Amino acid sequence: MRVLFATVSEKSHLYTMVPLAWALTTAGHEVRVAGNPAVTDAITHSGLTATPVGTDHRMGDAFAPYRELSARIIDARKRDDRAGARELYRTLYGLLENEAMDWSEPGVERETWPSVLTKYQVNVERLYRVYNDSMVDDLVELARSWRPDLVIWSPLAYAGAVAARVVGAAHARLLWNVDIYSAMRGVFLELAGRQPAERPEDPLGDWLTGHLRRHGSDFAEEVTTGQWTIDQGPASLQLPLGVRRVAVRYAPYNGPSVEPDWVRRAPDRPRVCFSPGSSTASVIGASHLPVPEILDAVADLDIEFVASLPPQESGSLRRVPDNTRIVDFVPLHTIVPSCSAVVHHGGFGGWSAALLHGVPQFLLPIRFSDWWAKAAVLDAQGGGAYLHASEVTAETLREGLVRLLEEPSYRESAARLRREMLDAPTPNDLVPTLEKLTRDFRGDGPGVGVAP
Repeated sequence: MRVLFATVSEKSHLYTMVPLAWALTTAGHEVRVAGNPAVTDAITHSGLTATPVGTDHRMGDAFAPYRELSARIIDARKRDDRAGARELYRTLYGLLENEAMDWSEPGVERETWPSVLTKYQVNVERLYRVYNDSMVDDLVELARSWRPDLVIWSPLAYAGAVAARVVGAAHARLLWNVDIYSAMRGVFLELAGRQPAERPEDPLGDWLTGHLRRHGSDFAEEVTTGQWTIDQGPASLQLPLGVRRVAVRYAPYNGPSVEPDWVRRAPDRPRVCFSPGSSTASVIGASHLPVPEILDAVADLDIEFVASLPPQESGSLRRVPDNTRIVDFVPLHTIVPSCSAVVHHGGFGGWSAALLHGVPQFLLPIRFSDWWAKAAVLDAQGGGAYLHASEVTAETLREGLVRLLEEPSYRESAARLRREMLDAPTPNDLVPTLEKLTRDFRGDGPGVGVAP
């Protein structure tokens, strides 16, 4: 069969798709990966075939104020002005955390109709349209000419779902997250149903309906969630979902990378990996975490602390403890197996690598994206601990990390979550399931048909 992957031009989103795309390729299926032109090189470097669509989004323009703040934070670090840097961090958190962007606890008991409506009004205009509007027409044209049987789209690449519905292809979301998006959609629909208006405003549905009607199709709720959802995380760490969930084992892909020699040498004391989020730093200019305080926290611990920091971060440090190794980049799947703990901001790469290898995690999130949701569900399952980034000091981090390293319950829970990860089918093993689901869900659009 023909399988089209659709992603927005964020490399971290693409990387989560590569193992499954290759599994389908090696099973004999034809695979294309469509995204904005900016992600083309990353696709081809993975060995997959790229199909550029639309124009490059300018999402980075919206983060200019964040980058200006980050530059001031870096400058304060260089001057060892801890108090000034912390005040700037509070300002940064105020920009990143707000009612519109906080999707961390989707539930009808927490949200109100005005709050959930605002989330969709803001996100459709500032996020979904920016990522998708330029891609839709090209993706529909590609789907009509190439005639995919199955479209697999990343959670923000709604253009893939639109194209699939227009041509009658089966389609599925591939998650890189705790599924705040379908959970919040469920909250929206429930609260909308309680409103006195016959048809309350639906920013997401109305936006998608406009694209679908232009191409001769109509809206269905599956366009917001996929006909099924492919989940790379354990079910015990997922939110309650009203979608059809298909599990797959997480398989790491970090782009072209090299394993350093020192990673292969067994550590002579507990090794702790710190990853503050390279994708986030590339967007806002620096990590949102107080790196100097984090290094102070571990300075007198009998551990090997490996901090993966981009040059602008490492270059701003006045002091580096003797027990700390600063690296620009290290593939997490190569170092995490030798670690006793992983400290990170809540991104998918660090989260999944630690889960796959049964390593306890200390998360330092803010209420942004699904970071806080990841921290909360992991804490509830006993596989880690968390602090809001604004609460991170040398004292609080040291206390939490020592507890994580010394209390056996964290390792036992992490080992249980690892077993749950390993029980899921590998990407290769999932292919027959995808073939069957495609046969079950494909529509009557032109030219779709699944090879036996």
